[in-house]
Amino acid sequence: MDLRADQHRNRTADAGLRRLGCLAFAVLMTFLIGANPTKTAHAGYSSIVVDADSGRILHATNADTRNYPASLTKMMTLYMVFEALDVGKWTLNTKLKVSSRAARQPASRLGLKRGQTITVKNAILALVTKSANDVATTVAENLGKSERDFAMMMTAMARRLNMTRTTFRNASGLPNRGQMSTARDMARLARALQERHQRFYHYFSTKYFRYGGRKHKNHNKLLTTYAGVDGIKTGYIRAAGYNLVASARRGKTRLIGVVFGGRDSKQRNRIMTKLLNKGFAIIDGRRAPSKVMAKAAPKKPAPQSKSARKTPRSQGSWGVQVGAYAKYRQAYKSASDAQNMAKRYLAAGTVKVVPLRTRRGKTLYRARIHGLGKRTAYAACKALEKRSRDCMELRVKGVQLASNIR
Repeated sequence: MDLRADQHRNRTADAGLRRLGCLAFAVLMTFLIGANPTKTAHAGYSSIVVDADSGRILHATNADTRNYPASLTKMMTLYMVFEALDVGKWTLNTKLKVSSRAARQPASRLGLKRGQTITVKNAILALVTKSANDVATTVAENLGKSERDFAMMMTAMARRLNMTRTTFRNASGLPNRGQMSTARDMARLARALQERHQRFYHYFSTKYFRYGGRKHKNHNKLLTTYAGVDGIKTGYIRAAGYNLVASARRGKTRLIGVVFGGRDSKQRNRIMTKLLNKGFAIIDGRRAPSKVMAKAAPKKPAPQSKSARKTPRSQGSWGVQVGAYAKYRQAYKSASDAQNMAKRYLAAGTVKVVPLRTRRGKTLYRARIHGLGKRTAYAACKALEKRSRDCMELRVKGVQLASNIR
């Protein structure tokens, strides 16, 4: 009896430990997911339309606001591939070896296996149409020493193309809190692809390609629904929303449109259709450009008087966000630390913690400094980014503050 009792107690204790371990694991995962803004952050809308030949801006909304590019990242991955083809490092028939890490990349994927090879041409087609993440990593590892090194090469190329507010952390666009870009920068990249790599640009108009006995359709539906569209790339992750860069030609005019943060693919495509229509109307003289250019990035405003600078309306409509956290105290400390790091720009601002209710019912606390002017917000982010601190400018609207939440 004593032996059976001891065995029963041991089994009960083991079960209790297993339940405790599972509970601890669940709590840890909840914290990690809640602390990662790429999982839960709401995308901000931004857009731009430019004349591809002249670079003239026909429309812009939040064009310099940094957002997650998602699979628009692959535009730069392809740019790097085209560079390798141009200098003779690769040919279209060069075979790229697939690593186990590349084969493990999540969807969207082509289904490559470790040790397999894929030609550069098929890799290009897979990135354009299927937006395959396993192919993106394969390209990165074969062109760079590692995907991390390749991302550094991508960022360096972005700087050479004057994409000043873009940073890459991977070749695919999979969630990474440091991987950011803007509508303006993506328009610059699209123009660079068309101008420098014209002989390869036709790949972006590929409606489908066959690989491994399967037909893979292009995610860019505007190729078949909007007259004149010949590319170039879609993108989606939860934190980014639905993104799209599109190029359309009518006669001698080519326009490039960029949309970040669509609610779904259909809404994003409707927005792009309206923006392209608007752009062509301006070029054709059927619409006054001044009405649209007013929404575009304006010229630097005239200096304000001292009294105007002190008004809440001019000073309080912008802010910066320096992170999102699972706990209020973490967010408050992060914002306070950032304020001390960039005192020149943020000393006059106010630390705010703004809660965000996630889809999983958790609360994420966003660390912000409010009460800034637009120029100050942008200057503050530049200063913080030089010190390796994440920063995002934002227009402050009616937000609910967590002043009483601990």
